[in-house]
Amino acid sequence: MGLMGAVLAADPLFVDGVDLAVVLVVVVKTLITFGLLLVSVMLVIWFERKVIADMHQRMGPLAAGPWGLLQTLADGTKLFFKEDLIPERADRFVFKLAPYLSLVPAFVTFAVVPIGGVFDDGGDGAIGLPFTDRETFLQLADPPVGILLVLAMSSLAVYGVMLAGWSSGSKYPLLGSVRATAQMVSYEAALSLAVVAVVLTSEALTTHDIVAVQDSLTSWNIVATGVIPFIVFFIASTAELNRPPFDLVEAEQELVGGFHTEYSSIRFALFYLAEFMNTVTMSAIIVTLFLGGPRGPLLFGPDWIWPLVWFFLKVVAFLFIQVWIRATLPRFRYDQLMDLGWKVMIPVAFGWFLLIAAMRVGRDEDWNLFVVGGIGFVVLLAGWGLLALALRRSARVRQLEPARY
Repeated sequence: MGLMGAVLAADPLFVDGVDLAVVLVVVVKTLITFGLLLVSVMLVIWFERKVIADMHQRMGPLAAGPWGLLQTLADGTKLFFKEDLIPERADRFVFKLAPYLSLVPAFVTFAVVPIGGVFDDGGDGAIGLPFTDRETFLQLADPPVGILLVLAMSSLAVYGVMLAGWSSGSKYPLLGSVRATAQMVSYEAALSLAVVAVVLTSEALTTHDIVAVQDSLTSWNIVATGVIPFIVFFIASTAELNRPPFDLVEAEQELVGGFHTEYSSIRFALFYLAEFMNTVTMSAIIVTLFLGGPRGPLLFGPDWIWPLVWFFLKVVAFLFIQVWIRATLPRFRYDQLMDLGWKVMIPVAFGWFLLIAAMRVGRDEDWNLFVVGGIGFVVLLAGWGLLALALRRSARVRQLEPARY
């Protein structure tokens, strides 16, 4: 089957090769995944507006549909029929391409997330397909390096933002896109180190296997990695999504509307869709990496229903936290944003990764883990102290010689 076979062979659907029925199943799974993501984005936008309105003691959307559920659909329809403007000095091809470079990575990332399947009692997460004797995973694809694909898509999303600002032919979108690139690159390093800690602990690169090894509450990676990678990943992913308090990319009082200032109509809607689609996708990735994915107790009724319920509840919990943060925290200054990324997040993530690696080596070599952990903590504290001294020295030099900086 070549490259496609290597990417898809982990799914039991492809055990007996590829025929017309398998192709139809893949097409149906693709349509369901894309439709589920689009509907979830529509509901998340409504959810965010409703929750923030409640926190502000307002009513929120009410007019379109019951409880305002169709407000997002109404807004999208309005944007679709608005005039599509392209600035005279814009690079037309890149200007049109940029929204898709922001949207596609979110969908591709969600495609490798297992949203259901029974992993308990010896189950491998596969479900039987009706009217056939075949089984499949409840995820669109399970490539052997799925988690690396997630990181690749996260990096690729930078290009959509950067090219949107550059191609607009205006200084304010360009400043917003440069700001976005620096921010996303800064936090990508910390996010990647947190993911590497999960890979090291799980000894797996596929999202399916990462879920499979989290077979109890104490083996969830939020516990197995010592919580720190989870905190780093959550903060770094929030910064990568350009959500408050890290939304310096769209600082209205400074940059008009940020990198998408010159966009209108459906192209602006695509950026808006990409922002919330990335929020849903990143919440699903956090649940997959750290909280056991769809794992949870199987209560009554068919077993296959409960993993879907637990996955949905976990994702909704993180979406609520994102909204809560947006309604609560003020926006960072840009220097605070970069200091947090380079001077706190990356050193903490790297040091904790080295500690986890030392503990793994100590366990494999049958060393005393208390001694290994103690030495590791002492080394981490010493490194943190040296870093703090270096930063303090740098700040003192900047105060004494301001003209050079």
